[in-house]
Amino acid sequence: MRHVAPIDKKFLALVAGLSIFGLLMLLSASGPLGLQHFGDTWFFFKQQLTKGFIPGIFLFFIFSRIDYRRLQPLAIPALVASIVLLVMVYVPGLGLRFGGAGRWVNLGPISFQPSEFVKVTFLVYAAAWLAARHDNKARTLQEGLFPFLAALGIVMGLLIMQPNTGSMTVITMSALLTYFIAGAPIGWFVTLGMMGVALIALLIKVTPYRAARFMTFLHPELDPQGIGYHINQAFLAIGSGGLFGVGYGHSRQKYLYLPEVAGDSIFAVMAEELGFFMMVAFLVAMAFLVNRCLAIARGAPDVFGRFLATGIGCWIAVQTILNVSSMIGLMPITGVTLPFVSYGSSALAALAIGMGIMASVSRQSRV
Repeated sequence: MRHVAPIDKKFLALVAGLSIFGLLMLLSASGPLGLQHFGDTWFFFKQQLTKGFIPGIFLFFIFSRIDYRRLQPLAIPALVASIVLLVMVYVPGLGLRFGGAGRWVNLGPISFQPSEFVKVTFLVYAAAWLAARHDNKARTLQEGLFPFLAALGIVMGLLIMQPNTGSMTVITMSALLTYFIAGAPIGWFVTLGMMGVALIALLIKVTPYRAARFMTFLHPELDPQGIGYHINQAFLAIGSGGLFGVGYGHSRQKYLYLPEVAGDSIFAVMAEELGFFMMVAFLVAMAFLVNRCLAIARGAPDVFGRFLATGIGCWIAVQTILNVSSMIGLMPITGVTLPFVSYGSSALAALAIGMGIMASVSRQSRV
């Protein structure tokens, strides 16, 4: 029987601890919402447990046991899968629309959000693509930047059409950070950053709801009962928590005052209940996880493993920063969920796959 090296213990402890913490916070934050919509304060917790957490454990175990190097030949299929998944939301009878956005696919008893899984599939493609060009080809325009941007541009376009600016930002920033950590010239990074700002400005200009969100970000006090209601209630929740919080389970804002308490606003409920110091501790734990991912990447025995682990670490970092920044007013609300904590079976399943792949790399990594 083939011996399988153990998973990095520090990484495993961080993933397990953050996962359990996330379940406990979801249980507290989602109670009133579950009671209102389903007559069950435990509804969202049970859904997350049975459709996200438990399947996530299974997915983590499977991908942690698969040698990550087997994913490298699947680079092109991974890119094709990314595109197919995003196109499925536009297929009549498969795509589902909620709140004006087409981001879900319905396959009979199963519905899921394809963009969450594209966060994994596109990183597999990007890592394999960079590994195949690590001998300076990735640093050229013709064989490096332009082909990479072409593939990324297709994914970005499909996400913009949904519209799903949050997932687009996470996937784009994670892929580009991986590219530049792999050695792309810093000048490209600056140029693409300026192009990204211009694209965001254009999206704000041509779509009224994005323009309204941006104006709310600049002046949240202008319409506190309208478009500014969400961010103002988040500020109220975070401010009410103070240094030590009002106590676990005692949030006031979760009683149908703060929108999306189980989703992208859950950080505000956490801050209200647990306070400033515990939120700092949570963010430190997330930083330790990202740092451990990068340490595993540095110790990977091959460039594919190094780039793949780097991409997954960047994904966790970018998504956490975007979510927390939107809740404390450093950037507009984008609907990006908080890893390990926010409700969503697709998000948790995709995260479990990503963490399973990282565990597989850690089995071979010299850390």
